[in-house]
Amino acid sequence: MKISFDIPFITDEAAEALLLAAIKEAKNINLPASIAIVDPAGRLKAFRSLDHAPHVSLETAIKKAKTAVGFGFPTGHAWHEFKKNDPILNEGAGQLPDFILLGGGSPIMYEGKMIGAIGVSGGHYEQDEKCVKAALVILK
Repeated sequence: MKISFDIPFITDEAAEALLLAAIKEAKNINLPASIAIVDPAGRLKAFRSLDHAPHVSLETAIKKAKTAVGFGFPTGHAWHEFKKNDPILNEGAGQLPDFILLGGGSPIMYEGKMIGAIGVSGGHYEQDEKCVKAALVILK
């Protein structure tokens, strides 16, 4: 049996590049947001809270990133579809620490592997998701 301990992770440089791309989009759409980048273990790699970002957006951005990396798919619509017909999951998911279903969180995939996640919070979830998409496009 071969055992591998090679775990993909987001580098400092990649985290900073994603953060800057999300900030650029947030400023472009006049969204005072908080942006969080986490590694595959959910540890904070990069964070920025823009001027006038709502106080609640700080923790919410981090929770969105941690939820996305913890389960491997985006927050928001993907989660709604996943749990909508499962009463036990509906009840239990909200009890998890650092868990939130609001849109604006996404895994960061590179070469088919999850290397971390991003969370953006500051406006309507559609605005947050727009910033996430703008960041993720730099990896393509």
